[in-house]
Amino acid sequence: MSTRTGSGTIAVPAGEGRAVRVAAGQSFRVVDVEGGQVGDLFAFADGDVSEHVSASHTRARNDRLFPAIGQPFVSNRRRPLLELVADDSPGVHDMLIAACDGERYRQLGVEGWHASCAENLVTALGALGLRAPCVPQPINVFMNVPVADGRLEWLPAVTAPGDSVTMRAVADVLVVLSACPQDVVHINGGQPTELAIELLGGPTP
Repeated sequence: MSTRTGSGTIAVPAGEGRAVRVAAGQSFRVVDVEGGQVGDLFAFADGDVSEHVSASHTRARNDRLFPAIGQPFVSNRRRPLLELVADDSPGVHDMLIAACDGERYRQLGVEGWHASCAENLVTALGALGLRAPCVPQPINVFMNVPVADGRLEWLPAVTAPGDSVTMRAVADVLVVLSACPQDVVHINGGQPTELAIELLGGPTP
C-alpha cells in the first residue's frame, strides 16, 4: 500500500508495512502510537530503488552510530536523502541490526511462516510495481539494542505513546515503514503494536 505526497496520517498496523512518496523539502514524522514499538524505516531515491539510505555510509558521514539533529542519512552513493529534524522520544535508536526475515525467525525457533520487516518491504514495494535489488539495513527507530563490552543487548523500546521522530526529505524519496513484528526477542515487549507516518504540510523552514 502506498500514499502520495501531501499532508495527513498513514496508519501502519502492527506487523505490517506501508510506503509513501515524500517530495524533497517535505518533512514527515514517525509516531509510536501506543509506545514500546520499533519501526524499520527504509528510504529509496524515488525513481531508482538501487539507491537507498545506507546505515554504514551514514555512520561514516556523521562519525556517529546514529545521526544527531541536523545530520543526514546518506545513500549507498553517499548522497543525503533524509535529515533528522527533531527527536521527540528518549532518543534511543539503532542502525546496527538487519531487518528481521524468515530465516531469523526460523533460527529463533519459529515453525512456519512469520511476518517480517524484510517481507513487509518487499510487499510495500511490490504494490508499486517495484523490486529493490536487496533489503537494505534499516533505520531502526525506537530500537533499544545497546552495545556493552562488545556485546549486544536486546531490550524493549523505551518510547511512550505519542513519541516521535521527524525527518526531512533532502531529495525525492520513497519511504517504507514496517511496524516490526518481532515477538520472540523482546524489543517490542513481546507484543507488536502500530505506528503512524504523519506527512507534514510542507518544507521545513
